[in-house]
Amino acid sequence: MIHTNPILMTEIRNNWTREEIKTIFDLPILELIYKAATVHREFNDPQEVQVCTLLSVKTGGCPEDCAYCPQAARYHTDVKVHKLLEVEEVLQKAADAKSAGSTRFCMGAAWREVRDNRDFDKVLDMVKGVNTMGMEVCCTLGMLSEEQAKKLKDAGLYAYNHNLDTSEEHYNEIITTRNYDDRLNTLDNVRKADISVCSGGIIGLGENLDDRVGMLHTLATLPSHPESVPVNALVPVEGTPLEEQEKVSVWEMVRMIATARIIMPKAMVRLSAGRVRMSTEEQALCFMAGANSIFAGDKLLTTPNPEVDMDKQLFQTLNLKPRAAFKDQEVSI
Repeated sequence: MIHTNPILMTEIRNNWTREEIKTIFDLPILELIYKAATVHREFNDPQEVQVCTLLSVKTGGCPEDCAYCPQAARYHTDVKVHKLLEVEEVLQKAADAKSAGSTRFCMGAAWREVRDNRDFDKVLDMVKGVNTMGMEVCCTLGMLSEEQAKKLKDAGLYAYNHNLDTSEEHYNEIITTRNYDDRLNTLDNVRKADISVCSGGIIGLGENLDDRVGMLHTLATLPSHPESVPVNALVPVEGTPLEEQEKVSVWEMVRMIATARIIMPKAMVRLSAGRVRMSTEEQALCFMAGANSIFAGDKLLTTPNPEVDMDKQLFQTLNLKPRAAFKDQEVSI
């Protein structure tokens, strides 16, 4: 029987201090997991996990210099550049994802920012098409103006992903072709267009623990918490500046997920990149700590991801069930 508590004890706050978040982040790991699991049960069904699919609709050739990204044109990686896919091909892949159990379909393009041209018009057609399938449609296309966000909303876009990546203090060590305010301005434009915000970050970029707390603090003190917070572990790619970075441990992922769950109780916390290296037991710890979304499919843009059959086995082993699309619109807490 699922535990439900009609009286919610946890307050939704946007005035967290870094010190408060650091106190939570530094808790003994088992105590932290317990607190996060308790908050998780107040706001979510702990057996329910959303399955999302992420497709690269335009790959490589990006002018940015994100140190982790194999799609940057300046790095010599194995990523093959391909132009924007045709609308029909994308819609077929969305239909395939839906039949495999995904309820959210996210399309990523390796652009610095959206430009008002024929490619953007094609993306708008993709959004319209996926929206008619009854899936939550998401895009990650780089920086976005207020007017472009409105066009996406009018086309039926449900969510927009724009990760902070790391803390403001560490940001210039990872990316120099844009600044932190550019990130925040795009999130603000997305919010103004009444599009669901998806924003998280990556750990394992050479940051320190204070940087991880800083990124969480920025997210948790936005005017409204992101509806979706992806937590990624760096997958080092040969040819990028971060190719020698050590693997992030499962305990570091659990600590990030649990802290995010406690300070942003209603957000979908997404166990994202790096999951391919995790055992069933390690992923179970992440779900216990409050993760309630995964990406399915054999790739996350260009990095490996567990195969669909493995995920079906994972759900069966842990007695998890897929979360329905648009659920937060139907059920208000």
